Amino acid sequence: MEDFLTLDNQLCFAIYETSSQFTKLYSKVLHPFGITYPQYLVLLALWEKDGLTVKEMGERLNLGTGTLTPMIKRMEANGWVKKERTNSDERKVYVFVQPKAIEEKDAINQSIASEVNTCNIELYEYEQLMSQLKVLHDKLMNRNNR
Repeated sequence: MEDFLTLDNQLCFAIYETSSQFTKLYSKVLHPFGITYPQYLVLLALWEKDGLTVKEMGERLNLGTGTLTPMIKRMEANGWVKKERTNSDERKVYVFVQPKAIEEKDAINQSIASEVNTCNIELYEYEQLMSQLKVLHDKLMNRNNR
């Protein structure tokens, strides 16, 4: 094997480059809808389970409140989501999708699916990649939890 310590042989760099390309692909598709890739991730989480707290969303997306709070504020100003505080605990802020997010969901997902199809990733490849990435993620998490 070539020298392991070259840039081209680093798994972290290959993942970084691939992630960057996916982000560019998604950003291009999402731009006409007026949302960013991180905002799309927020919508995905809320489409799965509406009414998450900001804390729950942060845990789900692995984002801190310092990142989420201004992003959700922009999304609320643009009609994608709505924040609500509970009367029982003012610190708890729930986030709900708004009609705009429900109405645009299919169009957004169809645009993304269409663009991803241009990458010629077969279903079996997609499933294998997801499986391998989950295994890698779990190994890294287990290492960090020691």
